[in-house]
Amino acid sequence: MAEMQGLMGDYAAALHSAGVLVAAEMLRPADTTTTVTRRHGSVEIQDGPFADTKEALAGVVVLDVPDLAWAERHPVTSYGTVEVRPSAVSFVDGTWVPAG
Repeated sequence: MAEMQGLMGDYAAALHSAGVLVAAEMLRPADTTTTVTRRHGSVEIQDGPFADTKEALAGVVVLDVPDLAWAERHPVTSYGTVEVRPSAVSFVDGTWVPAG
């Protein structure tokens, strides 16, 4: 994890310098997950991830970019997968704003 933090630090610094970084978070390992749901009518809290899977969310990076160039440079692409999605809405100044 320390090696990835170093690589992500360099990546985040480059994103910041380019003015495209909106936010970034590296998450703790999946075994530290707690899930919360009300799917069955009452609150259920479970230690651990919701589903056993080979892949887990390791972090979130929000960028304001026109193409995939920064995704291609993400350090995790050397051993994993980066999922890229456009934003649907954002919470700005106390209200939900459609992506535009």
